[in-house]
Amino acid sequence: MATSTATTLEVTRREPAGSRAARRLRREGVVPGVVYGGGKEPVPFQVEARVLRIALSHAGAVLDLTVDGEDSTPVVLKELTRHAVTGDAIHVDLLRVRLDRPIQATVAFELVGADDAPGAKEGGVLEHVTRELTIEALPTDIPDSIQHDVSEMQIGDTVTLGQLSAPEKVKLMDDPETVIATLTPPRLQVEEEPEIEEEIELVGEGEEAPEAEGATGEEAEAQAGGEEDSGGE
Repeated sequence: MATSTATTLEVTRREPAGSRAARRLRREGVVPGVVYGGGKEPVPFQVEARVLRIALSHAGAVLDLTVDGEDSTPVVLKELTRHAVTGDAIHVDLLRVRLDRPIQATVAFELVGADDAPGAKEGGVLEHVTRELTIEALPTDIPDSIQHDVSEMQIGDTVTLGQLSAPEKVKLMDDPETVIATLTPPRLQVEEEPEIEEEIELVGEGEEAPEAEGATGEEAEAQAGGEEDSGGE
C-alpha cells in the first residue's frame, strides 16, 4: 500500500537483452534497472535518466513504483551504480518493502561543525573516518542521512559510533566501537636534507691517498738513470 508522502516513479518493463542492449539504452538517456523482493519475481525495467534523477532527489526513503501503469508498490533504493568518470546513473536496483516492517538500510553519515572545532582551529587534522552507517527502521522512518556535531572536538579526541545519538525510531546496527572521526595533532613537514656524498677524497684528513699502480717518481728516475748507465757500457 503506497503512502501519499512518497514520490512516484513510473517505469517501463523491459526484456533483458544483455550488456549491448543496456549500453544502447544508456546512450539514449535511459537507465536499466531491476526491482526485487516482496515475495515476487524480479522485474527488469527501464526509466529515463532525468525522471530517475528527479525522483531520487525529491524522495525520502520510499518510492511509489509503477510499472507500465499498474498499481504502485512501495520500494526503496537498494543500489545505484554510477559511471566512474561522468557520475551518470548506469543501473538501479530497487527493493519492494512493507511499510509496517523494519528493514536494514545504508545511509550517509555527515559531520557538522568541523570548522568550529577548537582542535581544528589549533591546526589539528580532523579525519572523517566513517561515511556510511547501517541502520534498521521502518521504510518511512529511514532518514536521508545522519549527522553528528563535532564542533567541540579537541586535539586527540576520537569519536566512536557508541557516542552517537540515533534519530528517533532508528537503530544503529554497526559495532559501537567503530571509529567515525578523529582529530590528530598537526602534521609536521620535515624537509629532507640532500644526501652528501662521502669519502670523495680523504687526502688531508688523516688518511693517505692510495698509491697509483707502477713506480713512484723517484723510482722512475732511478730506473731511468740505471738504464742510461747500462746503455753507456
